[in-house]
Amino acid sequence: MEKETGRIEGFSDGVFAIGITLLVLDLHVPELKEGMNGTALWRELSAQWPGYMAFVISFFSIFIVWVSHHKLFKQIYRRNTGLMFANGLILFLVTCVSFPTNLLARFYHSEAQQLSITLYTGLFVLMNLSFNLLWFLASRDRSLLRPDIDDQSILEIRNTYLYGMPTYFAAFALSFFWPNTALLLCILLWVYWAFSSGKLQMKRRRRVKAAL
Repeated sequence: MEKETGRIEGFSDGVFAIGITLLVLDLHVPELKEGMNGTALWRELSAQWPGYMAFVISFFSIFIVWVSHHKLFKQIYRRNTGLMFANGLILFLVTCVSFPTNLLARFYHSEAQQLSITLYTGLFVLMNLSFNLLWFLASRDRSLLRPDIDDQSILEIRNTYLYGMPTYFAAFALSFFWPNTALLLCILLWVYWAFSSGKLQMKRRRRVKAAL
């Protein structure tokens, strides 16, 4: 079967690249002041550490979303209107990441810390829901998927996204009471997605070897 999703994947890769690039625009070089020396510059740079933290979290979040998106489209060979719009929702959310990242960087040391983290974690709840929607629309019509994909693989991919959902909702709920714990959960989700993506690929390779 000829793969029909080349344009979708190419366009998506471009949006992911732009989304990551936008993050660096929120990092600011301190203003040059008269008599500023290395110590003063270091002090100015150190004061911006929430911005660096937000940048790192968001960069790796978008990167892992891209990895997940790439692996998902290895299983999707054809497209329909619903799938294209679901993919568009993911891309829309990716382009939005820079906004809550900027909020987190600017308001982390203020009384608005909790709200900035709530908005940040809320965005990734929506991201997870959009991936669940994309796979639901793709997997309910087997003609859209890789010809040799089996039921077990379809179920494993579905469960991977479903199992991540409670953690995203937990981070969102915790952000109202323990904002820093919510951020830590977001970081732990990097490990989850990196592990689950590799695990799915290893299982597929084992099944292919067993069939030979």
